[in-house]
Amino acid sequence: MNATCQKARGFIYRNARPLDLARWQYHFEDGSREAVLRALSFYQNEDGGFGHALEADAWNPHSSPIQTWVATEILREIDFTDPAHPIVKGILRYLESGKDFNGSFWYKIVESNNAYPHAPWWYTDADTTDHSDYNATACLAGFILRFAEADSALFQTARRVAREAFAQLADGQRENGLHTLTCYCRLLEYLESARRYDVIDLPALKELLRKQVHDCITQDTAEWETSYVCKPSQFLNRPDSPFYADNRAIADYECDFIVKTQLADGAWNIPWDWGGAYEEWAVSKNWWKSDRILLNLLYLKGFGKL
Repeated sequence: MNATCQKARGFIYRNARPLDLARWQYHFEDGSREAVLRALSFYQNEDGGFGHALEADAWNPHSSPIQTWVATEILREIDFTDPAHPIVKGILRYLESGKDFNGSFWYKIVESNNAYPHAPWWYTDADTTDHSDYNATACLAGFILRFAEADSALFQTARRVAREAFAQLADGQRENGLHTLTCYCRLLEYLESARRYDVIDLPALKELLRKQVHDCITQDTAEWETSYVCKPSQFLNRPDSPFYADNRAIADYECDFIVKTQLADGAWNIPWDWGGAYEEWAVSKNWWKSDRILLNLLYLKGFGKL
């Protein structure tokens, strides 16, 4: 274990939530998937959705699509693909319930966020909030198409939503930020891994995403450390990614950037805050540091730098 990894390990053991410690141990210390799943299960509600600040900027204990999306990202991170597992079945049950879903989009922001500590961007005014965003809908549709029974009503809903999402992307009229593009990338991954070639035109989706991913990455690396901008790691963490070839130089540079910007405590700077609205931000910031450590170290690992 090199010096970067040793420093990061110290921060994790001093500060991480049990879930993030289990993730660390799985990736870097021969820990088990079962330990990650066990820790993740404590964030799952009876309706199958996730809450309880799994997304660390929203302390809402109730289920929401975004918190549930975070759970799907952790399952993906540990390459967990068992459709019969209670966590996966619970997620599908929540998505099938119709809660926080308007027929075309799962809501990015839910009203119950307002009653709990949260970042400003997770507040909603029910009269003005626009729910027509494929963050996290494109990813959740992909998850369904990967894990649900093909003859289920939920699968058919996800098929329609995925086709609508693809049509919106191909139309080129919608502005897609880094998070929405990431969800489209997940949709592509889920469909490819499930060999669902009949849902949408996957080569066309991949080509559209290659261009948009390239255009989304912030080329001015001077902004990376202190501004909330898009780096290659938003979309890839291995050279075999379909988005690596178009971004080879800057993706390779990110490896060096990660090493040189590590803080003395083993973490990395978090380039956002809650604007002073809640003292709970200090806690959430530490949770985010653990998450960033994991993602940064997985990026270095994927590029053979550990």
